[in-house]
Amino acid sequence: MIGKELAHTMAQAKRVLSVIMGGGRGTRLYPLTKERCKPAVPLAGKYRLVDIPISNCINSGYNRIFLLSQFLTASLHRHIQKSFHFDPFSGGFVDILSAEQTVKSDAWYEGTADAVRRNLVHFAGHRHDYVLILSGDQLYRMDFSRIIAQHEATQADVTIAAIPFPASKVEGLGLMRVADDLTISEFVEKPKDPAVIGGLAMSPALEARLGTNQTGEKRCLASMGIYVFSKAVLARALDNSMKDFGKEVIPSLLGKAKLCSYIFEGYWEDIGTVRAFFDANLALAQPLPPFNFFDRNAPIYTHARYLPASKVNRCDIDHVVIGDGCIVTDSRLHHCVIGIRSILGEHSNLEDVVMMGADYYQTEEEQTADRAAGRPHFGIGRNCDIRRSIIDKNARIGDNVRLSPDGKPDGDYAHDIVIRDGVLCVPKGGIIPTGFTL
Repeated sequence: MIGKELAHTMAQAKRVLSVIMGGGRGTRLYPLTKERCKPAVPLAGKYRLVDIPISNCINSGYNRIFLLSQFLTASLHRHIQKSFHFDPFSGGFVDILSAEQTVKSDAWYEGTADAVRRNLVHFAGHRHDYVLILSGDQLYRMDFSRIIAQHEATQADVTIAAIPFPASKVEGLGLMRVADDLTISEFVEKPKDPAVIGGLAMSPALEARLGTNQTGEKRCLASMGIYVFSKAVLARALDNSMKDFGKEVIPSLLGKAKLCSYIFEGYWEDIGTVRAFFDANLALAQPLPPFNFFDRNAPIYTHARYLPASKVNRCDIDHVVIGDGCIVTDSRLHHCVIGIRSILGEHSNLEDVVMMGADYYQTEEEQTADRAAGRPHFGIGRNCDIRRSIIDKNARIGDNVRLSPDGKPDGDYAHDIVIRDGVLCVPKGGIIPTGFTL
């Protein structure tokens, strides 16, 4: 029986191609996307956002993965090339497909559907029956073999992963009307009218199938931006000029193809804004975080950096995640995520801080040059007080610096500091001089 199940799993894996969308300009995540695309944004002290969908694919047995990228792709490309290597016998790959000029088009990707359409020619060289389309900027853990199995069992043309959301919290999400047999009869992209939202509430039968509703509030099924297309259906659905799956392609298929919903019950966070990124990271510092990076059966893979263990000296630390290769001395850290190669000076206080760390350690010669130029080293200096902030990679913060967004409106401030969604952000490579207060 085990041999038959394994053979079925391997056969199914060869029928699936995974496609991860690299995202647009990421304006809502600015300034974290000032020098990188969304999937390349660091996460949880040592990972990148793109590690999540790639790891979910690998853990599900699907190792033929295309990553469609366009904006500020250099750091993403470096990360993928250093992180994901497959043996020559597995047939696995993570292939980056950036927007390119052709004899038919010299334009950039104009949306999710346009990006997939322009790469169908590259998919054709790989045997497959299904295309699994994923977002590159979400935090969740899913066994994709289950959605593929349901897609086959229901003989669907398109299966859309959906998650139950209270009706009061569905703003900005695509909602669907789902029958008790999981077929989709209506899809509304980001509705705002309460009457429309209320009309899309789940049926009592679906609610009962999902078990206890903790909120007691009516729930709607929101699209997770995860789609399974049968190969031929995808080709027909993209034989037009439609640019976006959620706004155009999916609604156009209603009544013309069999659309089904795969209902996902678990933690899922769309990391689309600075606030969402900030909250999702700090949630990982809780005693029982909503996302478990410690699951040995479904690990999250990333670049193996071979860094030394972090060193913490005489510190007061509470609810903190600390990445590899950090040196923290005589400081107080409360509710923080500290990224790889972070250096913190003596007598500093950090509260509700996401610090991304550094790309490399500075040499003594570089530090000497910094001192001669009156420039702080990488990391945070002595006697600093930083609250409710994101400190991006390679930032230099001098001694006696005070940073907090409290009481300040969103906007741009001195030394390239940005406050977005009530969170203070020091951009990548930012330099905050000694004694500065904001």
